[in-house]
Amino acid sequence: MFDILHTHPDFIVINKHPNVSVHKDDGDTMLLQEVAKQTGDAQLYLIHRLDKMTSGLLLLGRNAGAASELSRQFANRSVEKFYLAIGSKKPKKKQGLVSGDMERSRRSSWKLLNTQANPAVTQFFSLAAMPGERLFLCKPHTGKTHQIRVALKSLGSAIAGDAIYNNGSQADRGYLHAFALRFEFCHQAYQFVCDPRDNAILGDKWNEDITSQGIEAWLKPWELSWPKINK
Repeated sequence: MFDILHTHPDFIVINKHPNVSVHKDDGDTMLLQEVAKQTGDAQLYLIHRLDKMTSGLLLLGRNAGAASELSRQFANRSVEKFYLAIGSKKPKKKQGLVSGDMERSRRSSWKLLNTQANPAVTQFFSLAAMPGERLFLCKPHTGKTHQIRVALKSLGSAIAGDAIYNNGSQADRGYLHAFALRFEFCHQAYQFVCDPRDNAILGDKWNEDITSQGIEAWLKPWELSWPKINK
């Protein structure tokens, strides 16, 4: 279900495995309870969320005060978040910004609109991957449901293995991974990277030669030349 990557007196960083729900649904085991069994915490607090399909870095609070402060930072967009994804087609553009309001579409899906009242904002770079695929590094500035999945679909490169936005795509998982986090807590800077090539359970495609080369180039994603955007 998960790997514990870092233990701090106030928070824990885990690598959530793909197809593990953050919440208890469909008979799933409650993730936080399982982590607490390993750490010995009486209670852990969910600071942010990942889709069931999405693997990677998840930050859990070990006390109410720390959870409140870190949740506030996520809400204020002061936490830097970076995601890796593998898209299944050539995108309309290789890098840039996707911005637009989102509204519910059919069943469990969302769609991107042209309006900008309360937009989902995602910056991205991309590199070559295996034939017919594209490797993306995404930096979301907002935290909307399915934001990156919808953004990449709008670029014409829906995520490989995404059952909702890329129906019929054949892959061993939906290829979206919470890759890196950077934030400050109690006047100290923290940065974490979870390389999906290090764990076989995170999927085969990350280790394909050309895809792996792209990930190697992005291991310090906060040092890349991200264009400044007006918030």
